[in-house]
Amino acid sequence: MLLYFIALFMAGVIVYVNNPKSGSNRWAAYFLAAASVGGLADLISGNGHTFISHILQFINYTVTPYCILIFSFIYTNRLKTIHKKDFTKLYFAIPILLMLIAMLLSISQQRFFQLLLLWSAPYYLLSCYLLIHSFWRERDSRLRRNRFITTVIIVPTLLAVLFFIYVAKVISPEFEFFNYISVFIIYSLAAALLFTFMYGVLGVRLRFEHDPMESTMRAVSSGAALLNHTIKNEVGKISISTENLNRILLDSNEQSKQHTQIITNATNHLLDMMDRIQSQIKDIRLQEKPVRLRHLVKNTLNQHNALLVRQNITIHSEYLIKPVIQCDPVHISEAIGNLLMNASEAMPQGGLIKVRLAAHKNSVELSIQDSGAGIPADKLSLVFDPFFSSGKTGRNFGLGLSYVYNVIQKSGARVTLTSELGKGTRVTLLWPKRKVVRVFEGGDGHEHN
Repeated sequence: MLLYFIALFMAGVIVYVNNPKSGSNRWAAYFLAAASVGGLADLISGNGHTFISHILQFINYTVTPYCILIFSFIYTNRLKTIHKKDFTKLYFAIPILLMLIAMLLSISQQRFFQLLLLWSAPYYLLSCYLLIHSFWRERDSRLRRNRFITTVIIVPTLLAVLFFIYVAKVISPEFEFFNYISVFIIYSLAAALLFTFMYGVLGVRLRFEHDPMESTMRAVSSGAALLNHTIKNEVGKISISTENLNRILLDSNEQSKQHTQIITNATNHLLDMMDRIQSQIKDIRLQEKPVRLRHLVKNTLNQHNALLVRQNITIHSEYLIKPVIQCDPVHISEAIGNLLMNASEAMPQGGLIKVRLAAHKNSVELSIQDSGAGIPADKLSLVFDPFFSSGKTGRNFGLGLSYVYNVIQKSGARVTLTSELGKGTRVTLLWPKRKVVRVFEGGDGHEHN
């Protein structure tokens, strides 16, 4: 029992420390902590501390199903982040309060477990459904693997807990469940450890929302910053030497002047290039506020309209809703601009870009689709990697989609990309319900540029 407590409690600590700002991580940690006290309760009871043992058992039986349900809601983006005046999560805690009242009224042990089963079973079953459903419906390959791992680790043990503890206690309150449930706990811990070594997922992808792109972007950003500093120092020396050389050259030596001007132009271009690379991969600091997304998209399209027209590209816009979302307008506008540039580079002979703003269940979806050649299936998993190139010669050095991914992830939203050879590529930005301030009814219909 002591090992049971230590293993689950330490797992909860690791999950929490790995990313305390993540709602799903926090609630996973609360769930593991609540589950762990069951082992501590039995240990304390054996030493004669009956009252404390009963309190810990009550927490174990009632708080555990509540925490796993809230975790499942947040992890699958089904529940808004709680605000000061938002008590959504507290509504699900009402059964715990009722169970506390029942316990204080000294109802029989069997009656207590009967009442407990009435609400804990739906909580556990709904949690399993949410996890399985989110994996089944996920289309983004990165997130799909993460959701599969989470489902495989959690769902079998949740079902075992439901039947070997909650159902069994109703049938026989004195039922010794630990020998049965320990097998599933060992399974979950072993599976978590295995996936940690295989994918860096529990590492635990113990950070349930950990994104492998984050460490990649940090490494690239750090290396680029160092390279940027070094190149600027060396180019600075070249610029100074070139200026000094210009002063001592005779006015009649036009050929030498031309060569020094070439050097000056090249150094300026190199400095400008490094600044643009650095701006795409530096650590992003968001300044979020409520933004009318439709206006932001329209303004971004207007900024790029002249360039797109010169490239013989037609824009077809469709605004079905008028949402206000919480985001950083500067970075979101830059991300949309990068998507437009990527789309235009995929159509060097001209073509069509479709921009669509619509509702998607309880969230807001912005999609940008081109009519270009598309991306081969074996390259799709690489498109968000820094410096990846699909053969285009763009102004963002293969960093456009990496920047978009970085901005959208830090904004609490999602980005997905689908492509079909010969038919084009579609990039979708999806803001979850918690990032949507409000949505005005109706839209602007179709627009052509």
